[in-house]
Amino acid sequence: MRLTHLGHACLLVETGGERVLIDPGTFTPGFEDLRDLSAVVITHQHPDHVDPDRLPALMRANASAPVLCDPGSLDLLSGIGVDAQPHEGTATIGAVTLTPVGELHALIHDDIPRIPNVGVVLRAEGEPGLFHPGDSLDGEPGDVEVVAFPLSAPWQRSRDMAGFLRRLNPASAVPIHDGLLNETGRALYLGQADRLGGADTVIHDLAGQGAVDFSR
Repeated sequence: MRLTHLGHACLLVETGGERVLIDPGTFTPGFEDLRDLSAVVITHQHPDHVDPDRLPALMRANASAPVLCDPGSLDLLSGIGVDAQPHEGTATIGAVTLTPVGELHALIHDDIPRIPNVGVVLRAEGEPGLFHPGDSLDGEPGDVEVVAFPLSAPWQRSRDMAGFLRRLNPASAVPIHDGLLNETGRALYLGQADRLGGADTVIHDLAGQGAVDFSR
């Protein structure tokens, strides 16, 4: 498996001979130039996870790639001319299985209604499993080797981040959801994830690294 952190919450996952793009949002530059995608996954409707202005161009250039999304994003995607299907059960893309995890976005504030959020686990035979939670920390992905974890968010305290990593304790963790941080803040949160997260977890910062190999 190869992972490319394209920015903020957006990951390109290359596994099992397929290319799956997760959460191409407004904080992520250049994703519309990607080609040969096998599928696109949208965890929820917030614009930093789905860019309604650039997504149609991406899908026109990758017309054979299905779009899987949470139920709350269906109307948004239909309104911009993107065909999508709700991610309600395990889907198969070639040799890759995509399993939905969770139902609701983390609480931002009592005055802001919670919206649907469906994370995803990707698995392919002989490759590590990956969990992308979207904007929620309560999902139960099962045994996965690699977890993408939000580094900073309006709905997350640093102790929540550390608790999420401790609970799942994957072999590898990849920071995402970092678009609100400057270099100083990013270094601070990365240090906390490393010191306070899973006892057996190695943090792999993929920012600016291109495609990084996580194969067994």
